[in-house]
Amino acid sequence: MIYLDNAATSFPKPPQVIRAVTGAMEKLGANPGRGGHCLALRAGRVVQACREEAARLLGMEQPERVIFTKNCTESINLAISGVLKQGDEVLCSHGEHNAVMRLLKRFAAWGQISLRTLPPDSMGILQPHVLQQHITSRTALVVVCHASNVTGVIQPVERLGAICHENGVPLLVDAAQTAGILDVGPSALRADMVAMPGHKGLLGPHGTGILALGHSMDPEPLMVGGTGSASESMLQPDLLPDRYESGTLNLPGIAGLLQGIRFARRYRSEIHEYECWLNQRFRRQVEGLPGLRLLHHPDAPCVGITSFVVEGMDAGQIADGLNTCGIAVRGGLHCAPAMHQWLGTLQSGAVRISPGIYNTEQEIDDAAAMLERMLLKR
Repeated sequence: MIYLDNAATSFPKPPQVIRAVTGAMEKLGANPGRGGHCLALRAGRVVQACREEAARLLGMEQPERVIFTKNCTESINLAISGVLKQGDEVLCSHGEHNAVMRLLKRFAAWGQISLRTLPPDSMGILQPHVLQQHITSRTALVVVCHASNVTGVIQPVERLGAICHENGVPLLVDAAQTAGILDVGPSALRADMVAMPGHKGLLGPHGTGILALGHSMDPEPLMVGGTGSASESMLQPDLLPDRYESGTLNLPGIAGLLQGIRFARRYRSEIHEYECWLNQRFRRQVEGLPGLRLLHHPDAPCVGITSFVVEGMDAGQIADGLNTCGIAVRGGLHCAPAMHQWLGTLQSGAVRISPGIYNTEQEIDDAAAMLERMLLKR
């Protein structure tokens, strides 16, 4: 199988990630922070090591502001739900994932907030002056997807963050497609909160995620319960990170994530360059195929994602055909209906290929050749 669906989750994982997951289950097994015996203490040290490694990757001086979640969606839900109040206004980009949009639409439907989706330019980029024009005294939060999971286009988050800071409005960045590939630290992006999965560019296991909190951010917890600290009180502790990490942590996942982050931190620039090179190689080979339209602007900065549609063919049909030939790609709407509406592909969906660090140029060539044969035979 040629796996080209790394925008959904990276696969395969580095060998050290797999060893760390199995090692945690075979040799630790205890509940971190829930006992004074040697196994619980060793488990706690693994969690702390991962927190500190993530802080180094993100350029954060306070590791306790690295909050572990089960995925990027939980991180986004914690960030948004924890800061919004009745009557607030939220601004977001046109390319948000449903992890953002479904939550914001729920709050809007309940009459709790007002929501504005900001228009991009022809390249799919939200320009800072557009954000500036729409910020009002009621704006309580701006949410921006760092890179689209459909087009791969990278938003100028640092410049958008500067606008937010000038107006005293917090910025939440969805770094689902950029964490581990680009610098997504809160300071680097001028963001107040950054949500990211552990299982994509950070190369960790499924069921892991991070919310990076800037210095001034103190959202209300999404969930409360046992933390292993301040157990004499029935009130949630304010101590970080305990305030946000109720219940048993995913020790095997965090052990694997530690190794994934170390790998990503060491090779981040090379990973980004290689994945983009493979992506460009695929684009060059398929862009002239009959009826095929690439869903990107050639001048827009992007990560290693290519989506396309073929006139007269359903995206699922193409993805199924490639799967039959041993090529794993994603066909559909990619949980981003607003982006597809802007692209004019809401009805057809799109086929997405997203190379990873373990793909080869031969695999890219084979996938392009198979797609060409499929289109010429129809």
